Amino acid sequence: MILKNLLVVSIITIALFGACATDDGVNLPGTYPEDFLGEIDFVKTFGGSQNETLVAAVQTNDGAYVFMGTTNSTDGDITGKNSDDDDFWLLKTTQEGELIFNKVYGGSNTDTATSLINTADGGFIVCGYSQSSDGDVSNNEGFQDYWITKLDAQGNISWEKTHGFAGSDQALKIIQTARGNFFVTGFFDVSASGNQGNDDGKAATASKATLHGVGEFWGILMDQNGDTIWRRYFGGSSNDRSYDVVETDDDGFIIIGSSESVDFDITDNKGSYDYWMVRVDSNGNKLWAKSLGGSEIDQGYGITKTEDGNFIIVGDTRSTDGDVSALNGNADAWVVKFSPDGNIIWEKTYGGAAFDSAKSIVGLQNGNFAIVGNTRSSMDGFINRGQNDAWIFIIDANGTLKFNYIIGGTSLDFANAILETQDNKLLLVGSTESNDIDIPENKGNQDALLIKIR
Repeated sequence: MILKNLLVVSIITIALFGACATDDGVNLPGTYPEDFLGEIDFVKTFGGSQNETLVAAVQTNDGAYVFMGTTNSTDGDITGKNSDDDDFWLLKTTQEGELIFNKVYGGSNTDTATSLINTADGGFIVCGYSQSSDGDVSNNEGFQDYWITKLDAQGNISWEKTHGFAGSDQALKIIQTARGNFFVTGFFDVSASGNQGNDDGKAATASKATLHGVGEFWGILMDQNGDTIWRRYFGGSSNDRSYDVVETDDDGFIIIGSSESVDFDITDNKGSYDYWMVRVDSNGNKLWAKSLGGSEIDQGYGITKTEDGNFIIVGDTRSTDGDVSALNGNADAWVVKFSPDGNIIWEKTYGGAAFDSAKSIVGLQNGNFAIVGNTRSSMDGFINRGQNDAWIFIIDANGTLKFNYIIGGTSLDFANAILETQDNKLLLVGSTESNDIDIPENKGNQDALLIKIR
């Protein structure tokens, strides 16, 4: 049975969240609109007999919702698909979660969607990675390439571009800049590329290529037609993967992810994997790079800019030292606020006794921040339903916990992204293998999951 009225419960959960327990005062609900109840409005699943997931959500000018994910089903809710390879999958629903239409994009091999945004012209742009060189995909240079697809308001392809070389090159996040251009980031294999992919005016050398590992931060700035303005890579000799990016006030970018390297661009590794951040100027030149974390595994997945000109990064940590002040379980969601210079302002951990992770963060209209991810923990007022549950919590600008909610069934449930709707509700998207408790139906192995909180 779906839990309700959890704003009251969130007051109790402060005792479990060790870093937040030190805050002065009572954990109040915050400055939400009067009609925000902290209840489930609906839980919807979409899919066919195989596997589906959603990774992003946006709202259109007409109030409808548009989602992007990946599908390999050819039945159920999926239309226009004839093969069981993975394809980009776009859905449009009403505000009540009723399906309006869905479309698939891709070729005859695996095509995986990772990010979707509204564009200034009323359409959309999506990125991911592709192994195809046919169908909707114009080219493939190797194992996997960045694939960026521009869509109009009806979901028709306006243009598409691929970027990559002989190895694994995966685009994981795309944004539109203040000037109307597009910036996409992810990672690529420098060694497999022969040290291509870096337009910094420096000659490619074999020694530089061999210094790098199989995953570098790779950022590409494109114009409105998808043509490359510049591209840069950053990293060391081990695995470095970029998951998110935010534009800075000076038209540059802060690219974030994780790194296990200790050389080349990484000069302050704390141990194992760290949160790793790279700030570049408007021409892609590196201004600084910073590692955050402790001696264990720390992985950063999402970033947002705050109203006071700083930034917040989210992910998970297994550390109990270094930059990490506390750990409540095996792994916690770790939230770090930092300055434009990359210096920590505050950091806090959130979670229970098991494994918990934050995947995405969004700033809310009231100045708070909503964070989603997944949890294996049972927390005060919440019983873990199964192997893994979808998780949302809300903090204020100081990191004080304001709201906490766990949703799921007896199998694996994940929340990948969150959207604040035009009417101040919260929309979570992800995937589920459950068909019980909070999950009303599962149509296959894994369904796309949509949750609206009013």
